[in-house]
Amino acid sequence: MKITAIRPAGLRHGTPQGGWSNEIRPEDCVHTLIAVFTDEGITGWGSAFTNDELVRGALHVLAPLYLGENPLEPERVSEKLHANTFWMGRGGSVTHAISGIDIAMWDILGKVTGQPVGRLLEDAIANGCGLCVLLMREPEALAEHLCAVHSQGFRAFKIGWGPLAGTASRRTRKSFARRATPWDRMPAHGGRGRERRLLPQDYKWATRTARMLAEYDVHWFEEPLPPDNLHDYVLLRNRSPVPIAGGEVLTRRQSFTPWLQQRAFDIVQPDVTKVGGISEERRIAWMAEENGVRFIPHGWNTALGWPRICIWRRPAGIRMWWSI
Repeated sequence: MKITAIRPAGLRHGTPQGGWSNEIRPEDCVHTLIAVFTDEGITGWGSAFTNDELVRGALHVLAPLYLGENPLEPERVSEKLHANTFWMGRGGSVTHAISGIDIAMWDILGKVTGQPVGRLLEDAIANGCGLCVLLMREPEALAEHLCAVHSQGFRAFKIGWGPLAGTASRRTRKSFARRATPWDRMPAHGGRGRERRLLPQDYKWATRTARMLAEYDVHWFEEPLPPDNLHDYVLLRNRSPVPIAGGEVLTRRQSFTPWLQQRAFDIVQPDVTKVGGISEERRIAWMAEENGVRFIPHGWNTALGWPRICIWRRPAGIRMWWSI
């Protein structure tokens, strides 16, 4: 089997309410589907967390490397694409595009073998933790929404990036959220985009907020600091009473090495549509286990980006949950 073509399709006008900062307009594209075509008529589908124009540019550069390749060897082909483009700048849109290609090749391999991709990766998790994602709202509205989604079967939720200004505001909303329904766990997100830039998210702020979140049995505190501040993440993780999660913007396994070795996270959260695909994310999962860090991948993207981040468990029996 050989790859004959790869085509992108940008997604627009479907970004969930509040799913991004205010600068993203409905006509903007931040997620791109990727279709890998083969000479045997089998098509694989993947997803990349970037703009479709950038994916088209990356595919043009990568074409001499993937055309004629065997999609039934996703790890080898993806590593070939990485190795021959690292000098262009490791990470960014090229890596994001390779992520979608890799996911699509695993999709093809699953179709050819008639097996779920999770089984091909060693083991499958049958059920996630039933986690939903909500924006911060006024307390009464938030509690009403939580009751509605709880009745639909969700047993965990994550809230963040919205009207987050001030610890008192956060405390009020967390209190209402916890009292509203008997949730199993409640991750908290530190903010995103424009909201993040407006919040005083330095080490002292994150430390105070982590102590406050501990009062409400929050399961983890996600992205509490700027994503490149390794030093302060190490300090925060050592002093925080709640687990610290992060890593969603890092790409390729090499970027995760210092964060895992220095135990900057309790929970590492690579995004399969950014990091290099399933092949790369699985390597990061092994690295996390070796360094005693929990692996709960990130995924705010498409349906193609979600199911492939909740499909494996290491032979030692460490369950790897998923997170949005």
